[in-house]
Amino acid sequence: MKKFLFVIIPVFFLFILSCAPVLRKEVMDVAIRDVSFSDIKQNPAFYRGKIFVLGGIIVNTRATPEDSLIEALYVPVDSRGYLKGVGTLHNRFLAIFPMESGLLDPMVFRPQREITLAGEFIGTREGKIDEMDYVYPLFRIKELYLWEEKKEYYIVPYYYEPYPYWWDYPYWGYRPYWRWRHSVPPPYWW
Repeated sequence: MKKFLFVIIPVFFLFILSCAPVLRKEVMDVAIRDVSFSDIKQNPAFYRGKIFVLGGIIVNTRATPEDSLIEALYVPVDSRGYLKGVGTLHNRFLAIFPMESGLLDPMVFRPQREITLAGEFIGTREGKIDEMDYVYPLFRIKELYLWEEKKEYYIVPYYYEPYPYWWDYPYWGYRPYWRWRHSVPPPYWW
């Protein structure tokens, strides 16, 4: 019975922790997750002061004397704050992290890192994407989560013995490639 409990209790806690949101539950409950950037840009006074939960892929991070500024590509989030994936509408937003809360180092918050943040909408700011004028929604960060970097792994495929490995009597269980290649009849023989 004790062995059973040693297995069940860690599995139970692992299951409970895997369902936890990435930001505080109180913030996730009151925040707006489904963002329509066109509505925000058309009526910024209505949304001012409201809390939003946004996912994003960092485009640029700048540290200024007053605050740190993140420019990010918007990614929708689910009810736990996990990123759903980049949609067809590629909207960008700006997020300010006040200097009194700390510094967001541009080396850590570098381009192509993924974030989830809870931010208060404070207005819009005009800027440029390359040569195009763009109106950015601007948020003050209340809570921020930086996702772990994804690493690429190169997998070397395992070598399998060729199919008819039993054909040559002296080499049962061992068939070097050059031997197998020359002993198989062509597919057109009669």
